[in-house]
Amino acid sequence: MTAVDPQVSAPPRTDGPTSVRDVLGAYVGLMKPRIIELLLLTTVPVMFLAQRGVPPLGLVVATVLGGTLSAGSANALNCVYDADIDQRMRRTRRRALPRHMVSTRAALVFGLALGVVSTLWLGLLVNWLSAGLALAANVFYVVGYTMILKRRTTQNIVWGGAAGCFPALIGWTAVTNQLAWAPVVLFMVVFFWTPPHFWALAIRYREDYAAADVPMLPVKAGAKVVAKQIVAYSYVMVATSLLLWPVAGTGWFYPVVAAVLGAAFLVESHLLLLRSRDTDDVVALKPMRLFHWSNMYLSLLFVAVALDPLLLR
Repeated sequence: MTAVDPQVSAPPRTDGPTSVRDVLGAYVGLMKPRIIELLLLTTVPVMFLAQRGVPPLGLVVATVLGGTLSAGSANALNCVYDADIDQRMRRTRRRALPRHMVSTRAALVFGLALGVVSTLWLGLLVNWLSAGLALAANVFYVVGYTMILKRRTTQNIVWGGAAGCFPALIGWTAVTNQLAWAPVVLFMVVFFWTPPHFWALAIRYREDYAAADVPMLPVKAGAKVVAKQIVAYSYVMVATSLLLWPVAGTGWFYPVVAAVLGAAFLVESHLLLLRSRDTDDVVALKPMRLFHWSNMYLSLLFVAVALDPLLLR
């Protein structure tokens, strides 16, 4: 999944770590905890849906910790490969590697170690299907997105964002040890959610991406073209979210919440399209409105996924 810290940062420090706290903070930063928060939010609710109630606390803890380590591994390895890009972008140049808080070799070892530990943790304490899915997501994000797609195509986030969809599958298999159509539907919801979410951010920081030679769609196409694609993906996302109702046999609560949230998302995406017809100016476009709403949308949708089976009891 691809949630990103939207803060514009000050020029990077290059004096290296000055304390143990600096070093620990740098390693935590490599894991990109704000992104992990959103990934876990799409894991735990699916466990409630799979359990048709409250899953065992120990299983939730083991899955959350294993998922955190796995996502942290992918994010750390992403930081290693993209250190040159991060150095050139205002939004990312205060990360650990551009500021020389951690060496490249140390970050690489850290990322690989997290990957090994997370796979073993999930395999031994949850199940090997969940461990395999987490490892597949890790490899796809690092190799498929970061190393192959990101610098080569305007559709990088469309296909590369699939890595962020795996938590829905992992949450389900952690409880059932098998796949089913319900988590696949939620996988696809996150898949179609990712382009509107990330392209809204990329509109705001398109100068950053242009400076780093990353061919994000908003860099290569005008705001109107991007907004049209955002609207199209938004409709497919909302339609897919409603499919969970018949596929998973949910109660009334989930489809009502999904419909209301989806309508609000569509309104916000259409407002962006309307603004794009009059201007290409980033400030006037207000793309961060859609970015922040997209985070809220996904969070509330998956909260509804978790609450629905509890209301049926």
